[in-house]
Amino acid sequence: MVALVTGSSRGIGRATAIELAKCGFDIAVNYCGNKEKAEETAELCRQHGVRAEVFCADVSDFSACGEMVAAIEKELGFIDVLVNNAGITRDGLLMRMDEEQFDAVYFTNLKSVYNLSKLVISRMMKNRFGRIINISSVAGIYGNAGQVNYSSAKAGVIGFTKALAKEAGSRGITVNAVAPGFIETDMTASLPDSFKEEALSRISLKRFGNAEEIAKTVAFLASEDASYITGQTIEVSGGISL
Repeated sequence: MVALVTGSSRGIGRATAIELAKCGFDIAVNYCGNKEKAEETAELCRQHGVRAEVFCADVSDFSACGEMVAAIEKELGFIDVLVNNAGITRDGLLMRMDEEQFDAVYFTNLKSVYNLSKLVISRMMKNRFGRIINISSVAGIYGNAGQVNYSSAKAGVIGFTKALAKEAGSRGITVNAVAPGFIETDMTASLPDSFKEEALSRISLKRFGNAEEIAKTVAFLASEDASYITGQTIEVSGGISL
């Protein structure tokens, strides 16, 4: 079976690709900027005895996604598991946020989910099997000041997940979302220390999560053990909402 993980050259995406490789999936590693890091991810996946290839595409571009899916099908086979993980931030208060900041986040974080789900859903329906797992965020559930673009895009991912789960369920396809909290990645490393300290005070477990904890949740949702779970958003946040 083949799994495509978008934005898998680093962070949560890399951890997810490796975890799925451990489960026996052949891995399509997607990247947009850093081919060397993507190749590192692929090699780490291959160490678990599976095939892994890298594919460059800007997931916000529908045509580029179409070319990538065609290349994956040629190299590895049809996509059984799609993990829509790619995401960016362009933070700022709304009164100072320009249109480019808003659009860039929406296209990468939300339209990419449409692009790739649209491209793989027909084959999944024909096969009467598929797993689509969308990486949202606690920001999409609770909102974050300074992130109206990111929070609303990630909220959109949750709505998309629920709607597609209703459309695809009768064909044996599950569609779920994972909403990470504060996870130690390159993206969160750039946050101000004061912001991190305030966030830590609200987390019941009193620590930040790691990418592997998200990856294991995704791997569960991709497995047969989760075959009766669909349309759900699993929050992996150390209890930030409590």
